[in-house]
Amino acid sequence: MTPMHLGQTSALPASPEAAVLDYVPNPRPGRTYMVRFAAPEFTSLCPVTGQPDFAHLVIDYVPGKTIVESKSLKLFLGSFRNHAAFHEDCTVGIGERLFEEMQPRWLRIGGYWYPRGGIPIDVFWQSGTPPASCWLPDQGVAPYRGRG
Repeated sequence: MTPMHLGQTSALPASPEAAVLDYVPNPRPGRTYMVRFAAPEFTSLCPVTGQPDFAHLVIDYVPGKTIVESKSLKLFLGSFRNHAAFHEDCTVGIGERLFEEMQPRWLRIGGYWYPRGGIPIDVFWQSGTPPASCWLPDQGVAPYRGRG
């Protein structure tokens, strides 16, 4: 479980599949707490037009035995920059990969995508029911309003 990226020079992976996520032991394994990552400048490519798509991602999880190392998560998310996929595939795929590899007690992801064709698309996924004793704040991303 030695981190591959922490303290090392790491290149941006060529694709999400090539990205390696590092996990380290949970420093508070007996506690129920939530971790939040916000990526307000997430980008991927439209699989039809090849044009860039932009989103504000919010990832919340309740750790199990491990936590995701933030530099490796940043590189993983950055690997989507040249990845062509629909909003739903990107958002749910990120959540599922983190859940499968890290095995947290619970995980949710909100993908707040900026308008494409005049319509903003928000995509949400969670692994199941959150632990009863965990405080789950609102993800804090305002609905898209345009210029008005």
